[in-house]
Amino acid sequence: MRDKGIVSPAPRDEERQFEAGLRPRRLDDFTGQTKLKENLAIAIEAARRRGEAMDHVLLYGPPGLGKTTLATIIASELEAGFEQTSGPILQKKLDLTGILSNIRARQVFFIDEIHRLLPDVEEMLYSALEDFRVDILIGAGPGARTHSLPMPRFTAIGATTRQGLVSAPLRGRFGLVLRLNHYDVAELERIVLRSAGLLDVAIDEEGAREIARRSRGTPRIANRLLRRVRDYAQVRAEGHIDRGIATTALDLLEVDRFGLDEIDQKIMLTVIEKYSGGPVGLNTIAASIDEEPATIEEVYEPYLMQLGFLDRTPRGRVATDHAFDHFNIPRHMRGLQRSLF
Repeated sequence: MRDKGIVSPAPRDEERQFEAGLRPRRLDDFTGQTKLKENLAIAIEAARRRGEAMDHVLLYGPPGLGKTTLATIIASELEAGFEQTSGPILQKKLDLTGILSNIRARQVFFIDEIHRLLPDVEEMLYSALEDFRVDILIGAGPGARTHSLPMPRFTAIGATTRQGLVSAPLRGRFGLVLRLNHYDVAELERIVLRSAGLLDVAIDEEGAREIARRSRGTPRIANRLLRRVRDYAQVRAEGHIDRGIATTALDLLEVDRFGLDEIDQKIMLTVIEKYSGGPVGLNTIAASIDEEPATIEEVYEPYLMQLGFLDRTPRGRVATDHAFDHFNIPRHMRGLQRSLF
């Protein structure tokens, strides 16, 4: 619904509720990330046996891989309360003080986008994570003094897509630092089949595999594409999803067989066609497609590199032979433009 240029938040809230409804509640139900799950399972079981709060956990990796889901699972497995916030929300020390003063024993405190904490707020978090106390400044001027309030032991979980922006002092206060990697097609297929079951959608394995193949190694995208394919199947195919229906629906959405969207294709065609496969600098690519360099580097490049389409070199980005083949551009065109000058 639109009113004077304002978009209603209802669709976004509906999308969040949809994703939340598909999230697993237990560690055994979480698909993929085998080593990470094993490390978490050991830490959770050890904490339960001792009757203590689990050590603090820092989860990092590309968006959509399940960092928030894992945080809620840890709280569920520990049978502890769950408090959630995010770095951009905590603008003042008082914001963090209010949350920390209400934390209960063994509670899980989840901070999303922890790399975006302001420096003074982050410094206040140090004592809470390490010494389990909150330092409060009372008064102002020469008469000001610091008062320390003890806190019960709790479990902090930080999540970030940019581990390099998390300061060393903050990172060092997390006992477990775990990376989430992109999922393979088989793992995403299991996720699609599970989500389809929860949504009561009729789908066969071939249809689920086609959706998984185009999901960029990301469960969030897989669930989003499943929802769109479900809509297409209900309108055009009596509700059943097979490989043909999935292929037709995803082609209509302009998601190719590797999951490349419009921006992915612009990046690769810029490198291949405009700069004959590279090397070309990140800022040059960004200017060519009118996109932010940080967005390209954090959101798009990791998947393109995982596919083997793009390489980073000291001189710049380079398209691989695999990329030339995928876009049906003869390999002998590589470097042709540069050789003309």
